[in-house]
Amino acid sequence: MTSIHVCAAIILGPDGRLLMVRKRDTSAFLQPGGKPEPGETPVQTIARELAEELQLRIAPERFVPLGRFDEQAANEPGFQVIADAFVVYLTAVEAASATASAEIAEARWLTATEALEVDLAPLSRHRFLPLVMSGTLPSR
Repeated sequence: MTSIHVCAAIILGPDGRLLMVRKRDTSAFLQPGGKPEPGETPVQTIARELAEELQLRIAPERFVPLGRFDEQAANEPGFQVIADAFVVYLTAVEAASATASAEIAEARWLTATEALEVDLAPLSRHRFLPLVMSGTLPSR
């Protein structure tokens, strides 16, 4: 199976809700992020992607690494996605300023329970949401 390498962020607001996004011409919600550019580290990639996709400027040291996860790709049939994942906790001001941009058609703040009720990418449903619901994510 062909792999796609990405970097993704579990973004949590001060109220504990998750910021999930849906790309244009797709139906599944997922964690924001994207593919690294040549020479970029995973944390540089996620910082750049959040600036492009959500207009969020977050200092690299605020991203807490969670490890590498793999799952069936949501939007590329027959592909596996391999994601370097991070968690970041936003302030109320940052959470209110998040704005869908670039290829993002929709950004939604959801509780973990609400997220289970929408069309989710396999990586979000099987890997990231269980981490959020387990209460084992690293703290701020």
